[in-house]
Amino acid sequence: MINKDEMMNPILEVCPSFRAEWDAFVDEWKDEKDGLPIYLALSDLARHLISMLQAGETEAFPQIFEIVERWHTEGDGYVREAATVGLLEDLQNTNLHEKTNPEQLRCYLGTESLKWWDKLYGFWERGEMLRP
Repeated sequence: MINKDEMMNPILEVCPSFRAEWDAFVDEWKDEKDGLPIYLALSDLARHLISMLQAGETEAFPQIFEIVERWHTEGDGYVREAATVGLLEDLQNTNLHEKTNPEQLRCYLGTESLKWWDKLYGFWERGEMLRP
């Protein structure tokens, strides 16, 4: 089972362009007594992925979103929730997209990630509960 402390490692392997942001994040939060606030790092990752999408740098997206799928299927409760609320929700945030559209990312989502992607729309558009 993937836990909070190990969830970012595979992303850094397949998306080395995120390494500098991750290292700066770790340095900023290294003294946090409750551990790293991964949700904030996932917001940074979402912005990074959106900027990659805008630049047309999507070669690593299949591997990146395969990891996101694994977070949803192999992660502990924290990791599964963080994958949805920490990453997918930010990827859907139209305020973060200037020349792109969240739906451009749909084709990279695995089955479980896509289910949660659509559940987020249901939550924000129709007030539906985010339940498995």
